[in-house]
Amino acid sequence: MSDVLYSTPPEVNRLQQRALVVGVVGLALLAVGAFVSLDQFFRSYLVGFIFWTGVTLGCLAIVMLQHLTGGAWGMVIRRPLEAATRTLPLLLVLFLPLAVGVSRIYIWASHNVPEGDKELRHALEHKRAYLNLPFFFGRAVFYFAVWLGLAYFLNKWSREQDETGDPGLTGKLQDLSGPGLILYGLTVTFAAVDWVMSLDPTWFSTIFGILLMGGQALSAMAFVITIAVLLARYEPMSHVFTRAHFHDLGKLLLAFVMLWAYFSFSQFLIIWSGNLPEEIPWYLRRFNSGWRVVGLLLVLFHFMLPFVLLLSRDLKRNARLIALTAMVIIVMRFVDVLWLIAPEFHGRQGFSFHWMDLAAPVGLGGIWLWYFAGQLKARPLLPIRDPNLPEVLEHAGGH
Repeated sequence: MSDVLYSTPPEVNRLQQRALVVGVVGLALLAVGAFVSLDQFFRSYLVGFIFWTGVTLGCLAIVMLQHLTGGAWGMVIRRPLEAATRTLPLLLVLFLPLAVGVSRIYIWASHNVPEGDKELRHALEHKRAYLNLPFFFGRAVFYFAVWLGLAYFLNKWSREQDETGDPGLTGKLQDLSGPGLILYGLTVTFAAVDWVMSLDPTWFSTIFGILLMGGQALSAMAFVITIAVLLARYEPMSHVFTRAHFHDLGKLLLAFVMLWAYFSFSQFLIIWSGNLPEEIPWYLRRFNSGWRVVGLLLVLFHFMLPFVLLLSRDLKRNARLIALTAMVIIVMRFVDVLWLIAPEFHGRQGFSFHWMDLAAPVGLGGIWLWYFAGQLKARPLLPIRDPNLPEVLEHAGGH
């Protein structure tokens, strides 16, 4: 069976080829855009980078969650999850343009603080010990070191399990995943502060890191479901994936939709009820301009529509319909990331959408998907010697 599971569905090869073309074209357009407006290039690049980093880190968290909990739902998607975590070296390279343009993105890193903005100057004075370039880059190195370290050992021991069938490796993967999830939570929280929340140094939210984690888990689950439906159309996974598997994945997707909505509403409720002058401007920029329409779209298509659709048992067991639902969520995840970031640059002047805001995530996404597909083809599509694999195959044979 292991030889069969090494075979690559033809659609994965086509996905890889098309993704590379789209990625190269998108990055070429970005390069042209950089000559037109360098500031806008870095702003749009940040949106694309945060989105695809969210998909990757969400996959890292879910694969650790699967090692801790077990279950057939995670076994059938473990290899796409692991392949996504192995794109972290690519993301480290893609972080370099942000490192170059940091002074054009973050006002605390530039020397162009308006003289009359006493509130901003006061905030920068008190946060200078944290918001300074050496410490910022040092933290970024630490984040990537943690993420790469976790991904390395999770993939290394999973591969060794394929080769040796050593049952002790299951325990090692579990032992790493518990502390790994804690490290994931801490690093993502601080990365959220550094890379997104510090766009406005005068604003803060104690729940912002958790909000981004919820979004990452949702992005990852929607992406992996889309890939799972693609794989299920071809041998050998067409004999592994069942309606019951998609039902389980659909329930998890619904849970993550609700979790994201809970975190988003919690942040809004806490800040709006507190009504503190240092907190509410963040929402005012998004409610008192064209960005309010984007916020309404998020309520309708990021929460309400997926929530209603995923309540249906029949939809969750229908591969095509759940894939369409997942793709809608992926699009809305991009809209959410844009809503979190772009108003910090344009909010005071009202809604603004630049063509590079679309070119950046498409270009970076093309390169990321090309790299991901290559990693997916490198290993069997199931963990062939995991002691829990017979349960998965029995689950497949019984439905």
